[in-house]
Order: sequence, then C-alpha cells, then structure tokens
Amino acid sequence: MTNRSLKILIVSYRDIRHPEQGGAEVIIHEVYRRLQAKGHEVTFLTCKFAGGGDRDEIDGMAVRRIGNLYNFNFLTSRYINRELKGSVDVVVEDLNKLPFYTPSFTDLPVLVNIPHLFGTTVFQQALPPLAAYVYLQERLIPRVYRDCQFQVLSESTRGDLESRGIPPEQLHVVKTGIDHDFYQPAERNGSLPGPNLLYLGRLKKYKCIEFPIQVLAELAKTSPDVKYYIAGEGDYREELEAKARACGVEDRVVFTGYVEGREKQELLGKTRVLCYTSPKEGWGLSVIEANAVGVPCVASDSPGLCEAVRHDSTGYLVPHGDLSALQARLQELLTDDARWSEMSGHGMKWAQEFRWDKMTDETESLLRLSIERHGK
Repeated sequence: MTNRSLKILIVSYRDIRHPEQGGAEVIIHEVYRRLQAKGHEVTFLTCKFAGGGDRDEIDGMAVRRIGNLYNFNFLTSRYINRELKGSVDVVVEDLNKLPFYTPSFTDLPVLVNIPHLFGTTVFQQALPPLAAYVYLQERLIPRVYRDCQFQVLSESTRGDLESRGIPPEQLHVVKTGIDHDFYQPAERNGSLPGPNLLYLGRLKKYKCIEFPIQVLAELAKTSPDVKYYIAGEGDYREELEAKARACGVEDRVVFTGYVEGREKQELLGKTRVLCYTSPKEGWGLSVIEANAVGVPCVASDSPGLCEAVRHDSTGYLVPHGDLSALQARLQELLTDDARWSEMSGHGMKWAQEFRWDKMTDETESLLRLSIERHGK
C-alpha cells in the first residue's frame, strides 16, 4: 500500500480556471498537481462556469465539470456512482461551502479538506433563509463525517471542528506552501513603495473589504497620495464602489479585477501594506505571498489570520471592526519607513517556512491514512 499509486477524486465547487477561484483553489491545485507528477492519477469534479468546457485537463489532471454553483452539490452523488464507480481509490471532499456528504453515498474512503467553516458569519454574506440553510448544513458535519480524516490549514479551524464534536485524532493541520520562484522580494533599488494599500482575493460581503475604504479619508491627511487597490472578482464589487463614493474616496480606490502573472508581481511590488479585514479565514495564503515579496499585512485578529500574521513582527492584528485601530496601524506603516522596513524583513523570513513540497508529502500521508483507517 505504501508505494502504490492512487486514483484520487477531488470534489470541489471550483477548479483553478474558475473566474472566482481564490486561495483555497490555488492550494488544492498546487498540492495535487505535485501528486499527479509523483505518479498518482488525479481527477477534479467541479461545477461549470461560462467559457469552461465540460471536460478539461490542467497540469495532467483530468477536470470534469457539471451543474452550476446552485445545484452542483445535488448532482455529485449520481455522477460519481454512474460515471466514476470502480475508478477511484479515495475521495477528497473540498468542504469549502456546502457539504457534499460524500460518505453518505459512497463506500470509498473520504479525506475531508476544510479551509474553514462559515458558522454564524454566513449571516453576513447571505440572505437569512439561505444563511440559515448553510448554517444548518454545517451542523450535520460531525454526524455524516464521523469516520473521516480531516485536513485543515490552521489551528483555528482545528479548534472550530473539535468544538463541533470531531475527535481530535481525526484532525490534521497541514500548513500551506507558496511558490518561492514567483513570490520573490521586490527589487526596489533602495526606494520604498508609495502609500498603496492592497486587498487580494474574492470580493465577498463577509470579508469586510470596505473597512480600509472607511478610513482612507483620514489616512489621506498624513499620506496625501494614498490609494487602495482591490484585486479580485466577486459579487460585492458594486457595493464596494458605492461605499467608496459615499465616503468621498472613489478617486483613491482602484478596482483591478483578477490579476495574475507579471501583473500580480508588479502590483505586489508597489504595495506598501496588504489589508485583510475578514472576520474569519481558513488561513491567509495572500498574507504569506505578500510577506515573501516584502509586504507587511494589517489584518483583523480573527481565526486563521491570527496565525498567518505574526503580530508586531510581520504585520499587525487589530480587533475586527475597530476602525480606529485599523487606521492607526495603517498610518504607522504608511509613514514610519524604519518600522515598515523592519516588518518587511521579518515577513520575508517568515514566508520561507512555507513549502509546497512539504504540504504535498503530508497530504499524501493523509490520503493513505484515510484508506488505511477506512471501515475500521
């Protein structure tokens, strides 16, 4: 069993080509493309999106797309039993929104990958009926997945699951990696970045991306050229644009849309501070990527982010929703060059601890453990 190659099926709402893919999708893709390269056979089952074919291949991995964001979780069971039965050794359920309840319709071993659960924060994102539906679905997780192994990104998520009744021996924290060839210290030729703030990720209401917008006018009193770049796509963009107009800072807020490659490198290279004011995250991949380039982060002191940001070293943690504290920390990093340079150096050192190959090896061990313990 130890050296046998595995046939792995990943069930996830989004693959890496989905227009709203984010950090969670990047993490899964980077790990499993490495497992594919090691000789395993990886297939993704994800939902369709405009412009994406029903079948695809990415980095040697097969991708099959069915349904849409609203019915995908209802279609997975029939598709797996009809199309993939007998061709899979282990299922990886990316429980990143609604559960698929894979253990209820397959007798295959299941490794549950959970970035984080919404909990009560779902009521900040969705209308009450839908929010209640998601909240109640999460309540069933301990019962449906009682015999599964869980892979999580942070101690915060581990603690959340343990408080819900998952036995601690079934919970495994596996830290993410980053692409160190891509995220390298920016060449600034002795000069420091201008007063540019950055949010990098999906534009969702629950992430509270508007908090830096609300303090921009005050920040401009000491940093007249301050700008806030918002990089990403999502259904919250119009509300963010409206918030910028209401605060009178629309000329200081720049919506870049989704960025990648050279454009992303250039954007990080000119960023002074990354902002991440979400009330809850599974981890904080964008935080570590920014640190690797030399960009400190000011974030909410919330689950996941409180582990990605080393307070007073690689950035600052502020009480979630405390705009005065947020403004003070941003102002400090925008105006105090010595403090910024110190945190920049600490961040680059911290980022060196996160490696994809290490995460891949640990994930491979968990896949084999899921198979070994299945049915026991």
